[in-house]
Amino acid sequence: MSKFVEFTFRAQPGYSEPAARELLTGSIPVRTIAIHCFDPRAAGIPKAVADYFGDEVYPGDLILNEDGQMVGATATVFPLVIGGGRAADALRSITVSQYLFGLERVVVVHHSFCGASSFSEEGIVDSWKREQHRDISSLYDWDGIRIADFEQSLNYDVSLIRNNPGTPKHLEIYGLFYNIDSGELTEVVRDVPAKAAP
Repeated sequence: MSKFVEFTFRAQPGYSEPAARELLTGSIPVRTIAIHCFDPRAAGIPKAVADYFGDEVYPGDLILNEDGQMVGATATVFPLVIGGGRAADALRSITVSQYLFGLERVVVVHHSFCGASSFSEEGIVDSWKREQHRDISSLYDWDGIRIADFEQSLNYDVSLIRNNPGTPKHLEIYGLFYNIDSGELTEVVRDVPAKAAP
């Protein structure tokens, strides 16, 4: 057995999955997931998303119990940092986050001068063959990795999230473009179910 098992919820006395889920939902108020690139120039995106929607909190504060243990947070925007900020790698996290916390909104943000806009499928596949001696041509859905056009990539990612069975139907999904120099967000795609529309 792992020496870290004591740090799992499941190993705690009286563990109950419904009770653990209720505890997490009550102590970590995630409402919005902000999917964005791991480029350090894009680090301002979660705060920009919080400001854009106006009713969100980022970075928020940690909540400590009487023993000084971290038991919660006040942040409502949780960043999901992925190469290129592409949604394909975020689908599992959306499903798990909905189950554990409940979500209201998923925001995909692509940023100016992203490295994912610097290569083509052919270029990376050929390079991989030469340098790694492996064929990755059928490994990925290349429309979900590279960025040839920001409007197309944001539309693609919002559609990918909306059509995934692991995405709750009530979620609002947005595709935003972030200018790394000005910090400005521009809404490109909005997919809001009719009952959630203002």
